[in-house]
Amino acid sequence: MLAPKKVKYRKRQKGRVRGKAQRGSTVSFGDIALKTLDHGKLTSQQIESARVAIMRHIKRGGQVWIRVFPDVPVTKKPAEVRMGKGKGSPEGWCAPVKPGRILYEVKGVSLELAKEALKRASYKLPVRTTIVVKEGVE
Repeated sequence: MLAPKKVKYRKRQKGRVRGKAQRGSTVSFGDIALKTLDHGKLTSQQIESARVAIMRHIKRGGQVWIRVFPDVPVTKKPAEVRMGKGKGSPEGWCAPVKPGRILYEVKGVSLELAKEALKRASYKLPVRTTIVVKEGVE
């Protein structure tokens, strides 16, 4: 699973994911991509399971790019613990995404195969997505 090697601070405030994606909103590397339509936070497990779904469907032909990285720590308190006594310990990592953000890109396989693979990946994600094709690609 994806996780940063080192971070400056162990815990981070939640914050809010607002606005539209300014960066990472165009298809840069591949021919076809999966783009978000909602705000949300993708966990490292969700990112990895969608990647596996894509790779299995295209049978490891072609190339896949992951355009998001989970670098925000998610904390959680243990079960049946009373309120107070500080913030919980870090449990995992998430990537906050805004509408318009490209998540995955695929190249080197037929458009029909890539579309089906990205559709299967979208079932693994907690945000609404759409499939976009690069300009001039048939």
